[in-house]
Amino acid sequence: MELPKTPSFRLDGKKALVTGASRGIGLGGAVALAEQGAHVVMAARNAVEIGKSAQVLRDAGFSAEGISLDVGDHAAMVSAIKQYGPFDVLFNNAGTNEPMPYVDVTEENFDKITDLDLKAAFFVAQEVAKGMIKQGKGGSIIHTSSQMGHVGGLERSVYCGAKWGIEGITRASAIELAEHQIRVNTIAPTFIRTPMTASTFDNPERVKWLEEKIKLGRVGEIEDIMGAVVFLASDASALITGTSIIVDGGWTAD
Repeated sequence: MELPKTPSFRLDGKKALVTGASRGIGLGGAVALAEQGAHVVMAARNAVEIGKSAQVLRDAGFSAEGISLDVGDHAAMVSAIKQYGPFDVLFNNAGTNEPMPYVDVTEENFDKITDLDLKAAFFVAQEVAKGMIKQGKGGSIIHTSSQMGHVGGLERSVYCGAKWGIEGITRASAIELAEHQIRVNTIAPTFIRTPMTASTFDNPERVKWLEEKIKLGRVGEIEDIMGAVVFLASDASALITGTSIIVDGGWTAD
């Protein structure tokens, strides 16, 4: 009897694009993909910061390059993806949030969050998908969503709206891109300790509330996301598309 073989988590010979890659979850995702053999193109707005982050990866023996890119600049984004692509993997991670009460949200706040978290994410994935289709080798598109793309949250009405939108786009695009063997999924983290969430973790009462909501009793670390990135990028998830990997310690289990 021949035993079944576990699909490979390796990404040798693959090229990956990671947006918002200079720090936090994006940097963790870039490291995870590079560790498995992918060449990683790391994109972020701050040229100095992304250059330093990419150099740290290279110093560690990984294949990486950093590019300064504002994914909200549509023309620049399209040009960069055409220049550095085509890609086999996209970790579509660039995003932002400005927590505030629902009644205080302004049009400026709304546009800032949705322009990056929803609009830019949509068109980055669309442009990468075009290259994948032309290349004809399939691929994996991974959106950074949030547990707030599955539940509501205090002072996060716009953020929830954007992430619920990403979940919908993921399902719809997965259906259309399946014929090209392009898989589309999301990773939906709970609160992860990153520079963007630092203000939340400076509030002891808020940390206590988070730990009570997260059934495993602790907030997330960047390392908690890295395995999910590799899984969705690799052949280990070859039949998974149009869904979400919720990395929330049980927050949404209720």
